[in-house]
Amino acid sequence: MQENGEFVLIISTILILIIVIALVILFTTFQNKKNSLVEERKKTKEEFERTITETQIEIREETLRNISWELHDNIGQLLTLAKIQLQNASEENIKEVKETITKGLNEVRSLSKLINPEAINNINLREAVQLEIERFNRLEFIKSTLIIEGDDVYIDKKATIIIFRILQEFFSNTIKHSKASELDVSLSYSDSNLIIIAKDNGIGFLSEEKKEGIGLLNIKNRAKLIGAEAVFSSEKDKGTILKINYKL
Repeated sequence: MQENGEFVLIISTILILIIVIALVILFTTFQNKKNSLVEERKKTKEEFERTITETQIEIREETLRNISWELHDNIGQLLTLAKIQLQNASEENIKEVKETITKGLNEVRSLSKLINPEAINNINLREAVQLEIERFNRLEFIKSTLIIEGDDVYIDKKATIIIFRILQEFFSNTIKHSKASELDVSLSYSDSNLIIIAKDNGIGFLSEEKKEGIGLLNIKNRAKLIGAEAVFSSEKDKGTILKINYKL
């Protein structure tokens, strides 16, 4: 009986040790996975914040390039024209001088909205896209239209920055490379989604062609950062369409 008791005690002790060791291993594994998850989240957050910062810088650089071009080629031309008109001013053409100066002042006011640094930090997607479309038409870059459906809904500022930069990249490619004559943009707001469609009537591209050259991969990766989906469709000589689906 005593031997049986000792045997049971030994077996019980071994089982308890096994259970304790198993618990320690499970706890250690859980803790390691938890630490790994925390570290992964930290890296993801840092990557997101870095992308936001880089995107803001890109928007500022693009804005400064636009301002530089307008100051040199557009407003500079208007001021030169006004100077020539003033040199030959008469009662008959004084109205033309006033119109030229007024146009120049309007151009400067438009630029002032872009120069304000708070306009980038507190960007409103609807207003920002509207300003871009107005600028394209004003400078006769490309015939552009903007259609807005639904009531304006609040969008996270960081998500707004990413979306606007994505559209900027698409607009830039359309104007510089697509040889398009028309650009159409629509913003459709609902309670759960914002659907953005931008399309041009340019030369397009084939699905098997390399797409990295026009920033498609970069656009899709940025969309994923904010939980959005960016889908391209294009046909040779039939233009390109970008559709962004952002869940509110």
